[in-house]
Amino acid sequence: MPNERLRAVLAAGGWTYAALAKAVEVDPKSVERWVNLGRTPRRATALEAAKALGEDVHALWPALRQARPARAISPELVALYEQRADIPVSKFVDMMTQARERIDVLVYAAVFLHEAYPRLNDLLRERAAEGCTVRIAVGDADSENVQARGQEERFGHGIESRCRLAVMHYGSLTGTPNIEVRTHGTTLYNSLYRADDQQLVNAHVWGTNAYGAPVWHLRRSGDGGMFDTYAESFNAVWATATPVQQEG
Repeated sequence: MPNERLRAVLAAGGWTYAALAKAVEVDPKSVERWVNLGRTPRRATALEAAKALGEDVHALWPALRQARPARAISPELVALYEQRADIPVSKFVDMMTQARERIDVLVYAAVFLHEAYPRLNDLLRERAAEGCTVRIAVGDADSENVQARGQEERFGHGIESRCRLAVMHYGSLTGTPNIEVRTHGTTLYNSLYRADDQQLVNAHVWGTNAYGAPVWHLRRSGDGGMFDTYAESFNAVWATATPVQQEG
């Protein structure tokens, strides 16, 4: 059922879906779902949206008045792996192959993908040619956070060289329609691999290489869940990242 109250508030204030999405840092499709499907955003996002619109949050989303029952396990959790090394590369490849709208990758290096699947760039070009938006964010080898990660994982300058190698791998994709590659210097709490409504989240553990850290496979089931939390964190990092320039 559409959220007529929210629709009226947007219309009265001249708000577009894109404008509200930008104000609260979510995807415009999420706002569209709030209006047309009556979806309720997660509480923090709803509060930000209501503040931006100058409205009472409970008037816009009455369901937020109800206490949410505690859940031991998120319904979006498909599988939990003890370490990334337990996941065959074909799992990552199959997810990307099935993507029709979006592929997002947030890592420091993750060169294991190219090493195990040399056709990765060809796959990304194929998906982009079919209209899929591809965003790749890799670590800035000169950033303090990347260098600190090398020290924490007792990997030294190795992580920096792998970040540079990742830029070399993905750099040939720059200039390809629907594909953008950027570098970031953020503290990376999780590596993210998203393909439409599926996402592999590789947790980072202090002193442990990413291949030895846990991974959870998420499938989006609605607004405001774990999936959206990680998707929004990708968008936040992407906004701070620097585009890789096309060579030549």
